[in-house]
Amino acid sequence: MTRTKGYAAREAKGQLSPWIFDRREPGPRDVQFDILYCGVCHSDLHQIKNEWGNSSFPMVPGHELVGRVTKTGTEVSKFKPGDLAAVGCLVDSCRHCDNCAEGLEQYCQNGNSQTYNSMEQDKKTPTYGGYSKLMVAHEDFVFHISDKLPLETVAPLLCAGITTYSPLRHWQVGNGHKIGILGLGGLGHMAVKFASAFGAEVTVLSSSPSKEADSSRLGAHKFLLTKDPVQLKSAQGYFNFIIDTVSAPHDHNVFLGLLRTNGVHICLGAPPKPTEIFGFNLIGGRKSIAGSLIGGLPETQEMLDYCAAQSIVPDVEVIDIKYIHTAYDRMLKGDVHYRFVIDMASL
Repeated sequence: MTRTKGYAAREAKGQLSPWIFDRREPGPRDVQFDILYCGVCHSDLHQIKNEWGNSSFPMVPGHELVGRVTKTGTEVSKFKPGDLAAVGCLVDSCRHCDNCAEGLEQYCQNGNSQTYNSMEQDKKTPTYGGYSKLMVAHEDFVFHISDKLPLETVAPLLCAGITTYSPLRHWQVGNGHKIGILGLGGLGHMAVKFASAFGAEVTVLSSSPSKEADSSRLGAHKFLLTKDPVQLKSAQGYFNFIIDTVSAPHDHNVFLGLLRTNGVHICLGAPPKPTEIFGFNLIGGRKSIAGSLIGGLPETQEMLDYCAAQSIVPDVEVIDIKYIHTAYDRMLKGDVHYRFVIDMASL
C-alpha cells in the first residue's frame, strides 16, 4: 500500500478537510500516476452532502483526473512512466456483460466501479477519487491525453465533455439539424462547442439574459430566453433535438413543445424530484424523451482524441484546493464560467 494525501468528507455536512489514506500498489495491469489537476463536478457536492442518499464516508470526491504516470504493473502495455494519463467517472466494470462487451461500460449490467463513493469489483473495497495526490487504476480505464492541449483544461472533458459528446454522437447530430441546448453551465457550454463543431445549428435556451454574449462566443448561432413567452412561442416545433443539462426542477412539457415531429428531448441533468409528462405532448408529434450517461471506454478516448485534433476544451478557472468550499458556493450561484479545476500541487 502507498500512503497518499487527499481532501475528504467525513460525514454528510458538505465539508472537506485533509485526509491521509492508502492506495494499493499497482497490480500487473495497473497504472499509477500523480494527479496534477482534478475537475470539480456538481455531483461532487451532491455526494458529499448525501443528497442522492447513497453516500459512504469517508469520501474523497473527484472523477475528472489528469496527471503523469509514475509506475506501471509488469503486464501494462498501454502506458509507461512519464506518459500523460487520465481517469474519468469509472475505474472498473464486470468486463463480460453484453454492455461491457460493446464498449458501454457506463451501463455495466453487473454494476461498474465508479471513481469515488463506490466499490471495486470485489464489492468490498471503497474507491477514492481525484481530490488527492495519487491514483492507481487498471490500464483499460486509464486514457491517453495529447500534449497539444493545456493540461488544466483537459480534466473536465472526463465528465462534462463525454457526458455531452456521447448523446450527440449516439443521435448522430450534425449538418442539417437544429438543436437546442437547455442550460449554459459546465455541461451546456461543452454541448454548444461539440454540437457546433459537428455542424448543427445551435440555439442556447436559458433563463439568464446575461448568457447571450457567452452563447455566441462559445459557438451558438441563436439564443432563446426561456422566460419570454413570445420567444418560446416563436420556437414551437423548431428543434430536432434538445440537450437538457438542467438539474433543477423544470417543466419538460414546455420544451417538448419546441420539438418538431420525431424530435428527441435528451436529459443529462437529474432534477431531485420526478417531473410530470403529459402523454399528448409525446403522442402528438411522435416525440421522445430520453436520457444519457457518460460514454464507455472507446468513446471517451475517441472524444479526447477529437478534442485534441479540433482544439476543443472547456472554459476553466483553476483553483487552490483550499478554495473548494468557496468554489462550491459559487457553483450553486451559477458563478463559474464554466468549470472549476483544482491544481493538485496546492494539496
